[in-house]
Amino acid sequence: MNTKEYLENVPNIDELDEKILKLITKNARIPFLEVARECNVSGAAIHQRVQRLQNIGVISGSEFIVSPEKLGYGTCAYMGIHLDRAKCHTQVVQQLRKIPEIVECHYTTGQYAIFIKIQTKNNKHLKRLIDEYLQEIEGIARTETFISLEIDFKRQVPIQ
Repeated sequence: MNTKEYLENVPNIDELDEKILKLITKNARIPFLEVARECNVSGAAIHQRVQRLQNIGVISGSEFIVSPEKLGYGTCAYMGIHLDRAKCHTQVVQQLRKIPEIVECHYTTGQYAIFIKIQTKNNKHLKRLIDEYLQEIEGIARTETFISLEIDFKRQVPIQ
């Protein structure tokens, strides 16, 4: 199912909402009046539409994107985590949440039960994090780490 088909199945999403979503996902700081001009409606209408999209859960918040590299976090790694038992998931995630360098955590199907994204200052920092924290979490059977050499792109799901 493509995004357009999905949005058609979400209640109360029309062409104006789609156009608004395209504009605000490209630039979360775009003024509502500029969105209104692009959509040929009033600023108040845009404000109401965005509020409604938030209320029904189609969008949430807005954020500034921090560059990890500019803050000295030059190593990005992904880790697949095997659990001793599936029922350990909740307790393991509670412990992972306490480690600030873990910036994403996914409960997955397939080879790994949990897949995480880690930002560290360098490889030595990553090794210390693995040795001193991750390997000590009860319920983790073993891990496999992948260091990202470079990010080619990152994007939002397309609004079509």
